Amino acid sequence: MSIRPTVFEFFAGGGLAGLGLDGAGMGGMDVAFANDMDSMKSAAFRANHPGTAFRQGDIWALTAADLPGRPDLCWASSPCQDVSLAGARGGLEAGRSGAFWGFWKLIQELQAQGRGPRVIVLENVIGLLTSGQGRDFAAVCAAMVQAGYRVGALEMDAALWLPQSRPRLFVVAVQGEAPQAAGPIAPFHSPRVVAAHDRLPEAVRAAWAWWSLPTPPRRNLDLAAVLEPDETAGWLDDPEAVLSLAAPLHRARIAAAVASGQRRVGAAYRRVRVENGLKVQRLEVRFDGLAGCLRTPAGGSSRQYVVVCDQGRARVRRLTGREAARLMGVSDDYRLPSSESATLKLMGDAVAVPVVRALAQGLLLPALQASRAAA
Repeated sequence: MSIRPTVFEFFAGGGLAGLGLDGAGMGGMDVAFANDMDSMKSAAFRANHPGTAFRQGDIWALTAADLPGRPDLCWASSPCQDVSLAGARGGLEAGRSGAFWGFWKLIQELQAQGRGPRVIVLENVIGLLTSGQGRDFAAVCAAMVQAGYRVGALEMDAALWLPQSRPRLFVVAVQGEAPQAAGPIAPFHSPRVVAAHDRLPEAVRAAWAWWSLPTPPRRNLDLAAVLEPDETAGWLDDPEAVLSLAAPLHRARIAAAVASGQRRVGAAYRRVRVENGLKVQRLEVRFDGLAGCLRTPAGGSSRQYVVVCDQGRARVRRLTGREAARLMGVSDDYRLPSSESATLKLMGDAVAVPVVRALAQGLLLPALQASRAAA
């Protein structure tokens, strides 16, 4: 393509999706407009994307008149709290996830003006597949099909590119041709995606596409590679206060790591579990080279720990904001908020940059290229 495709990025946060789209192959894409209503996230976006037109505010308050030109692609990382498997599962009728319909109102306005995008991407948590007994996912897909798009979904785990377990759902709608397979293919069409497809109404399944992406090379980056040096880290004075929360299985993992005589690096979260009918807080640790899925730090227990076993002892500290950014594929020149809490919220709500880049290279850019060739 001689001219880079243009993107409108909604629910943009700090603009990580745009970083992935900009860095994609075949010249990448340009974010021409972005929107978010959170003041902290908006400040982070402006600090890192000073040349991009940005509107802070509720998406329901936007109209097509606020949007410049015709985008080739519209990206929406709509709020996920009400459809997350970890949340109350209020679904798209709930206030935050209902923001998707504010986004869709804009798509309909753009189409009415002959400015509809050729490609739409909705990024969300895997829980969208089953929230509302599957009705939410069906409603999203049906809206896209009724608007004249072919639709398909991919489950993409950041662990294929980064040392973080972070599965996310990408619903992709395309007008025209795009790389696709004859049926579901691993690893992107998981059993959860296949089951959600099978529950769709017949008219939606008729417009379904099993979008195809190349499987990435084996990841060669592990958790230890993104961490600050041990000598500069802020270790907890009393690690046992945290380690004592580990259930027997996880306590055994820690003991084995200490006894190995090797430096072992793990990641851990405090989680509430039910034992003997009672809710108890437990530390759950992993030493497989991956961090757990980054979460926002609300409530304190969502803050991830780093556990390092070396020289016959286990040390514990909290994951830093900069380390969280690296786990999202963000370079160290990205300007983070001044507070750790704000940085962790920004990254915990974001989409991993290499995942977006892979989606753009393998599917989105080829779809836009085919669309331009057919025009």
